[in-house]
Amino acid sequence: MKFVYKPFAIIARSIGSKLGKSAFETLWGKVGDSDRPPKPTAGRVALARVAGAAALEAATLAAIEASIDQLTARAFHQLIGAWPEKPPEEE
Repeated sequence: MKFVYKPFAIIARSIGSKLGKSAFETLWGKVGDSDRPPKPTAGRVALARVAGAAALEAATLAAIEASIDQLTARAFHQLIGAWPEKPPEEE
């Protein structure tokens, strides 16, 4: 089933990436004092500010990616009738 699922996953990841970037920019606009997060190579920017922006971006992108992956797997299951991967065996 992984072979059949792959096109769904590729399209979903593309959409998820755009959603994640948009969500991060929205969050940064509310949390940060500037429109854009600081670049790590920019001079005279506090390390904590750069690290905080990177951590927020990573967390936002990871959460949205995981959500999109789960929703795509559920949609695939509804359309095809099988999950993309076998569930783990219960002990």
